[in-house]
Amino acid sequence: MAPLINIRDLQVGFGSTEAVRGVSLQLDEGEVLGLVGESGSGKSVTALAIMGLLGNAAQVRGRILWDSNQAGGVVDLLKQAPSGMRRLRGREIAMIFQEPMTALNPVMTIGRQVAECALAHSSSWTGREAKRRAVEALEAVSIPEAARRYGDYPHQVSGGQRQRILIAMALINRPRLLIADEPTTALDVTVQAQVLELLRDLQREHGLAMLFISHDLAVVGEMASRVAVMRAGQVVETGACQRLLTAPEHPYTRSLLAAVPTLRTDRDRP
Repeated sequence: MAPLINIRDLQVGFGSTEAVRGVSLQLDEGEVLGLVGESGSGKSVTALAIMGLLGNAAQVRGRILWDSNQAGGVVDLLKQAPSGMRRLRGREIAMIFQEPMTALNPVMTIGRQVAECALAHSSSWTGREAKRRAVEALEAVSIPEAARRYGDYPHQVSGGQRQRILIAMALINRPRLLIADEPTTALDVTVQAQVLELLRDLQREHGLAMLFISHDLAVVGEMASRVAVMRAGQVVETGACQRLLTAPEHPYTRSLLAAVPTLRTDRDRP
């Protein structure tokens, strides 16, 4: 059985700078793969390449093979026309971005933004049907009084609720792959735990495959069954989550784990 997505020798350059250098990854239906590494290691650029959002700003090479229901077989996302990617983006592959305040349109109500995601792929729906689906999506991510808050603007809701709204927008079309790019970075630890629990529940309920991107190994350990470690645009180690977090083989993975402070960490060390 072919993997849901198979990335082969992905290379992304911005002028003379190589942000991603020969990344190869694959993800099966319903699997959660954690992608970890320090800031600037190429994690987000890899995600944007999958989504086809780099445009003419980057030179992208390699292959991203996607087992598409809509296309009736495996297609190379890097060879899709913009119109073809628009049909897949949101319907089969969706993404949650890092900063919920900048990802949401500040002058459009949250309900309309969620409804717009549905209407983009279901032109036969009426506005009333799209609104009903949007309210259902907001309720599914535990937005309190979703029908009443449909007309609120992003600045009227908390950071944790904005992140939930992004999750509702990503999942309203029931995609097969969800890319979560540092979805809890801007949140405090209590809200972070709530968002992670919500993502876990939705992943199990809908059988989603998920590419979970983070620099936090503890968070990835909660979410993923398999982990890939990136450094300087390359994948340096891949393995089952339990094995990689307890017995890492690559020196960089060991240094990442050693950088996590514990109660025994010497506070005098820089």
